[in-house]
Amino acid sequence: MASSSSPSSGGVETVDVGAAKSLVGSGHLYLDVRTIEEFNKGHPENALNVPYMFFTPQGRETNPQFLEQVSSICSKDDFIVVGCQSGVRSHHACVDLLNAGFKNVKNMGGGYGAWVDNGFAVKKPQQEL
Repeated sequence: MASSSSPSSGGVETVDVGAAKSLVGSGHLYLDVRTIEEFNKGHPENALNVPYMFFTPQGRETNPQFLEQVSSICSKDDFIVVGCQSGVRSHHACVDLLNAGFKNVKNMGGGYGAWVDNGFAVKKPQQEL
């Protein structure tokens, strides 16, 4: 039953990296919630980047403008696959997005690490000489 979900799991649907790649290939948006630094080292083609957390001298801190920033680039009706490095931050991001009214959000299990391990295409920065 998808009508109700507990706040702890948030009713998040997690898909494996192969399914995520297929969804993105069929038109789903890919929202990468890693830090800008992580994103700039490499990411799936056409990924959108809105960090869910920042790494600060005090430790990890949630981006207080995360929902506002996602809402500025995605509609609550968009089909979105959310990914991070391993699948943990993206799961938390999915909970927040679903609670904020986004309807079609899926977590990519295994994250970018699994994407790379499967040999899927990535966009990496051009090295300048």
